[in-house]
Amino acid sequence: MEFIATLAAKLSKSEPEVVSFLASAPLKYKVYTIPKRTSGHRVIAQPSRELKEYQRTFLSIYKLKIHSAAMAYREGLSIKDNAQAHCKNRYLLKIDLKNFFNSISNELFWNVWQQHYTLPAKREKVLMERLLFWSPSKSSKGKLILSIGAPSSPLISNFFMYQFDELVTQQCETLNITYTRYADDLTFSTNEKDILFDIPKAVTEFLTLLFGNSMIINRRKTVFSSMAHNRHITGITINNKSELSLGRERKRYIKHLVHHYQTKQIDQETILQLKGLLAFSSHIEPDFIKRLEAKYSSAVISQIFEEQNG
Repeated sequence: MEFIATLAAKLSKSEPEVVSFLASAPLKYKVYTIPKRTSGHRVIAQPSRELKEYQRTFLSIYKLKIHSAAMAYREGLSIKDNAQAHCKNRYLLKIDLKNFFNSISNELFWNVWQQHYTLPAKREKVLMERLLFWSPSKSSKGKLILSIGAPSSPLISNFFMYQFDELVTQQCETLNITYTRYADDLTFSTNEKDILFDIPKAVTEFLTLLFGNSMIINRRKTVFSSMAHNRHITGITINNKSELSLGRERKRYIKHLVHHYQTKQIDQETILQLKGLLAFSSHIEPDFIKRLEAKYSSAVISQIFEEQNG
């Protein structure tokens, strides 16, 4: 088995050792929940340390196809690039895919794989999917799905969505619409009024065509906006000058924290949070940092940047 031989060589292990480990790999996850930003909880399945090593090694072996519309989990790209793609357009549509990672099963994965590559032999195929997928039922024969928490899941999800991204891109190009996807966040923008209202239906049709009923739109998170309202893309505000902005509330909060830092009314954990917010600000809206330096002094802002953990 070529895949197992390559994986074993890169891991400096024997092939029987790798085969034995992968046999129960879908069960080697620690499962916990974290609260979602709005309501409910998100299930995180964290692979064991050794399984993570196996999954990262897989990433070094396979260079899977990723569409240019996919903006997440790609080296050199960030939420800033995703927002910039849309900042010159007046009208905006955001669509969210429901339970994105967990909707990707091993069966669907192989349906997509065979559109691009030759399917592996049966035994190798079983071992590869055991490397990449998690069994939420805790059964060795249970359904396998992509987990939130595995280092290989982001790449697999981008590869999985390649055909979808291509179909949507082709449709949008004929309508003069800009399309990007940041994981499960789909963003569409244009300068032509009312043209975005037909897009949710088209997205649903493409999802059904490629994945049946396995992946669906989260209707509650479908949002239309324009320059008459605040436009937000993956946590970044686009102001009416078509510039990327932190947004008023976040700026107000940062100023509040800087003031508390200056007056020594802030704990270490919040200082580190402030440091992260300033780094984010420097990346998204550098002029805001200059305004903070003018108000609180460059020495204070530099001091926050230099704060260390613990």
